Amino acid sequence: MKKSKNSSKSSAIELNYDAELRLLQIELVKFQSHLIKNGEQLLVILEGRDTAGKDGTIKRITEHLSPRDTRVVALNKPSEREAGEWYFQRYVVELPSAGEFTIFNRSWYNRAGVEKVMGFCTNDQYKQFMSTVNDFESLLIGSGIHLIKYYLDISKAEQALRLKERATDPLKQWKISPIDQQAQKKWNAYSDARDLMLSTTSSVDSPWTVINANNKKVTHLNLLRDLLSRVKYPGKDKKILKTDPNIVWTWSPKSTKLPALAP
Repeated sequence: MKKSKNSSKSSAIELNYDAELRLLQIELVKFQSHLIKNGEQLLVILEGRDTAGKDGTIKRITEHLSPRDTRVVALNKPSEREAGEWYFQRYVVELPSAGEFTIFNRSWYNRAGVEKVMGFCTNDQYKQFMSTVNDFESLLIGSGIHLIKYYLDISKAEQALRLKERATDPLKQWKISPIDQQAQKKWNAYSDARDLMLSTTSSVDSPWTVINANNKKVTHLNLLRDLLSRVKYPGKDKKILKTDPNIVWTWSPKSTKLPALAP
């Protein structure tokens, strides 16, 4: 049976993605070997809108890494005891040790996003967080932790499509939460909280890198390229680490909001 032009094009894109992803994952393994050998500590924070693709991106990062030296941290809402502790306390115990690569699937920035928008923290708690988080991160960096922060963003139309898919896919039922139902209704509130978070907490020591995550495969490849370009290890293949400036950019202190993303 003769294949259609669209089918052939789709197959070519898939093959290209798989080939590029494999090369980048080889670079990740090379980097982790260096990380372990030298006892370095890497913490990657992944934030973003609901359905922006954090889980899928993490899967591509960790797929071929050492499970003993790679940790993904995705904390549930605070327990009653944790709610009475210093806000950063439950995150501190999850920080990487020597030779570890740790990824936070959402992080202390919950306070600047969902907690603020949904009213899960007081205004005083929010202000206290925003006024101290840069100092907290500077302490981590000063102690030897290499911190990289990503914010994955998508358009409102793309989020609506992904929420619909999530609701109807029996393999994605575990992803559904009451918070999802508010993502579209509170779109503007989340946008405002995002812009204020990026403007306030993108420091010289710890800048935010923003990813246009409307296309999942493009997101995976560009985030991996950017991540690998930010870490040091011998034998780096720099030729494959060039990112698309329309997909990846560093948040500028002069920015007030993100550019509109195409649907």
